[in-house]
Amino acid sequence: MKPFSPIAIAALALSLAACGEKSADNGSAPAGPPAAVAAPAGTTWADTVAETPEHGFRMGNPNAPIKLIEFASFTCPHCRDFTAEASGEIREMVNTGKLSFELRRFVRDPLDMTMAMLAGCSGKDAYFAMSDQLFGYQETVFQKIQGVSEAQNQALSALPTDKRFNALADATGLVDFVKQRGISEDQARQCLANGKDAEALAQGVQDATAKYNITGTPSFVLNGAIVENTAAWPQLKAKLTEAGL
Repeated sequence: MKPFSPIAIAALALSLAACGEKSADNGSAPAGPPAAVAAPAGTTWADTVAETPEHGFRMGNPNAPIKLIEFASFTCPHCRDFTAEASGEIREMVNTGKLSFELRRFVRDPLDMTMAMLAGCSGKDAYFAMSDQLFGYQETVFQKIQGVSEAQNQALSALPTDKRFNALADATGLVDFVKQRGISEDQARQCLANGKDAEALAQGVQDATAKYNITGTPSFVLNGAIVENTAAWPQLKAKLTEAGL
């Protein structure tokens, strides 16, 4: 894994320049409105979650005719706002069997990596709930990181990346946060020290940027094409309606 360049911890909460910028192109949609597809007996599509080869997590019918991918950063307020507004309606759309929704972590800085690794630590069945809650905790994380002293900042920046993620989680209360949501402290610390996971997430950012020319978060891919000028739920919902939802 290519090491992160030193970043002033107090500035991490303000590292939002890329958040909200959008790539250009438009989402493609299947011709004609697709039919609803029932989930297997005793299940719902919104609770049918699988990890993808790209290290994202997909909710819904794997054969859904409308496929939506969101690239999101846990330190992006636009992503937080989108999640708060959209997650309930997206679950309803997924439950029709016509839409699958994949959330991929687009990591922008060490604090973002810390939160992204803890989201994945919850496992596939709790991933979307944990992600929603981590977005909800974002403002508290920013407040706590702004309270880190310059001496603490220098000490954190000097740590190797695997130990830095654990230290950042301690400084922001993230270990206690996930402990209250079913992840043990040992499990959380093991996840934060998992260099292979961090490397995969960093590689995923490079791959997504190369494939889709992503310049900011949230970014959306609809049926294989980046969606133009779409960072808010009303805009994306209109695209999904056009696609047949």
